[in-house]
Amino acid sequence: MIAKIGKGSNMYGAILYNQQKVETENGAVLLLNKIPDTVDGRYSTAYFNQCFEPYLSANIKTEKTVRHISLNPDPSDTVSDEQFTEMAQEYMERMGYGNQPYIVFKHTDIDRTHIHIVSTCVGIDGKKISDDYDHPRSMVICRDLEQKYNLYVATEQEQKKANKVFKPVNYKNGDIKSQIASIVRHLPNYYSFSTMGSYNALLSLFNITAEEVKGERNGQTVNGLVYVALDENGNKVSNPFKASLFGKEAGVAQLQKHFEQSKEKMKTNPARSVLKNAVELAIHTTNNEKEFRKQLTEQGINIVVRRNNEGRIYGMTFIDHESRSVWNGSALDRNLSANMFEDWWNNGNKPLLKIQDNPVSKTNEIDNLPTKDLFEFLSQENSSNSALGLFSLLPDAQGEDYEEEQFANRMKKKKKGKRL
Repeated sequence: MIAKIGKGSNMYGAILYNQQKVETENGAVLLLNKIPDTVDGRYSTAYFNQCFEPYLSANIKTEKTVRHISLNPDPSDTVSDEQFTEMAQEYMERMGYGNQPYIVFKHTDIDRTHIHIVSTCVGIDGKKISDDYDHPRSMVICRDLEQKYNLYVATEQEQKKANKVFKPVNYKNGDIKSQIASIVRHLPNYYSFSTMGSYNALLSLFNITAEEVKGERNGQTVNGLVYVALDENGNKVSNPFKASLFGKEAGVAQLQKHFEQSKEKMKTNPARSVLKNAVELAIHTTNNEKEFRKQLTEQGINIVVRRNNEGRIYGMTFIDHESRSVWNGSALDRNLSANMFEDWWNNGNKPLLKIQDNPVSKTNEIDNLPTKDLFEFLSQENSSNSALGLFSLLPDAQGEDYEEEQFANRMKKKKKGKRL
């Protein structure tokens, strides 16, 4: 089982991301811990956000107060809702979060049924829960849960192999050809992208670019592809490598097939509406490109902005690592085109978007509780907090979790192994 976490500052966005999957029937709420239930069992993003408000208000010094955890069994594992709930409770309890408010969501929109847990690292007393030594502690718990629930084992050696597959190219380390090969041979197996532009946007996260080469051979037009390594600023730092060096998956013909398959798959991908809403929320709640990037990164979404020499934005691409899909802005929604972001970030004309949130039934009394009353209710429910901490496997830099995510996908492709 793979565990990963995002550390962020936008509680509303983290809840909205999960709640929208529930509302589109691609998810479900499995458990509420230290959160008042509603009269009719219906919830809204606004309601959940209000339940966390007393904790977040108690500590204004800590920047990243939100914890967005996911527990991911191997795709071959069969886990019931009851087992998912038990695993979440045991995990949070052993990490010192048993007395914290948290919501357990089940996601069913991709081939790996898994759970997300939204919580906060701030206790009801305003003190931040320590996250020292979180990684090794979480690994121990995951191994114990694998044994207890007879799950496939994620070994350290396999995780290192997975990390090597999707490690961004570092030209200073040498052997650039092998570094590029370890990426371009595998990306089409894990991500959906429908154009060469979206493919290059994805490659840019790994410091690679692909360039089409056209020529003639025996009087016939021949299309080819070369790959070049980039530095951290997007400058070319290697000679071009022919796609043929990396196998048919990296060539033009196979990529064209992948483009067509991705187009069909993405037409009905439920992740589209979730991503669209996340982007629109980020537009609504941020003031500039830096804030916009940061908010989406915390939700596992990268953006790639293409600018000309004059700085004008002519392309916007969104990469959703949860659904492993790459979307052009205008394809995601006509209101999310490059021109809109050009007008906002370069001309100062922020668009006015209406963010909708499905309300809870009017019989939901807790929505109308004053903040003070809600604080008192939660204080009674939370008499003590452990100071053990919470783990993190997600790099803060870009929000990707390639080591964990790609290992989960590798486990799907390997032959059925030995169970404990």
